[in-house]
Amino acid sequence: MTSHPHLPPRDIVDGPIPKHAQLRDILDEVCRTTLKPGDLLPGERLLEETYGVSRITVRRAIGDLVAAGRLRRVRGKGTFVAPNPLVSRLHLASFSDEMGAQDVTASSKILLSGRTAAPEEVAKFFGTEPNVPHTHLRRLRLGDGEPYSIDDGWYNAAYVPNLLENDVYNSVYNILDTDFDVPITEADQTVTAIAADAEVADLLEVDPGTPLLHIIRHSRSRDKPVEWCSSVYRTDRYRLTTLVVRALEA
Repeated sequence: MTSHPHLPPRDIVDGPIPKHAQLRDILDEVCRTTLKPGDLLPGERLLEETYGVSRITVRRAIGDLVAAGRLRRVRGKGTFVAPNPLVSRLHLASFSDEMGAQDVTASSKILLSGRTAAPEEVAKFFGTEPNVPHTHLRRLRLGDGEPYSIDDGWYNAAYVPNLLENDVYNSVYNILDTDFDVPITEADQTVTAIAADAEVADLLEVDPGTPLLHIIRHSRSRDKPVEWCSSVYRTDRYRLTTLVVRALEA
């Protein structure tokens, strides 16, 4: 066997558990305990030599972990440990706060910003005429430098007149709270699935047609309509969990 500092010495043998499943479990352990998100996985040939298995076995084990979101392939560069998925429990928290709660560093890339007339559905939610300009802010949201989502948000100029004069690379929710005294207190969300078009796929570093989570959020500060936001998320890096309860009759 070939030794490698990141690969635990294990025997892969014939038996009831297929060899590719044994190797998959070993690599999953390596991702959890030895490597960190963004680290390069040892190459296929080294895995073959270390564990005495075929190239087909190695590729199937890696493929299982890619499908599970544990690894990600980058064409021409190799296979890397994937970022940890962001888990949202459907409470009102900013992307930055959710990232921080899971020890992931949040950042943003501004894709579009400006003041312009909002689409009809946005103006209707804000309760303004269609020609009234509002703030439009589209951002690529990153966790530890890796793309997680795209937020396409509109902000009501009646309550947030100069949002873009602030540091919108970070948490807009914190700005709404501290600078404009309109903290987000409630929101209606609609969750659907969509396929990534070419532009979105390029930004999120996925293949065109990849399923994405699509969330449209109508956010208020008490009775004030403040934010309309359409977000798309990579499903391997973002999960929604809910608590469902049954009301029993007394």
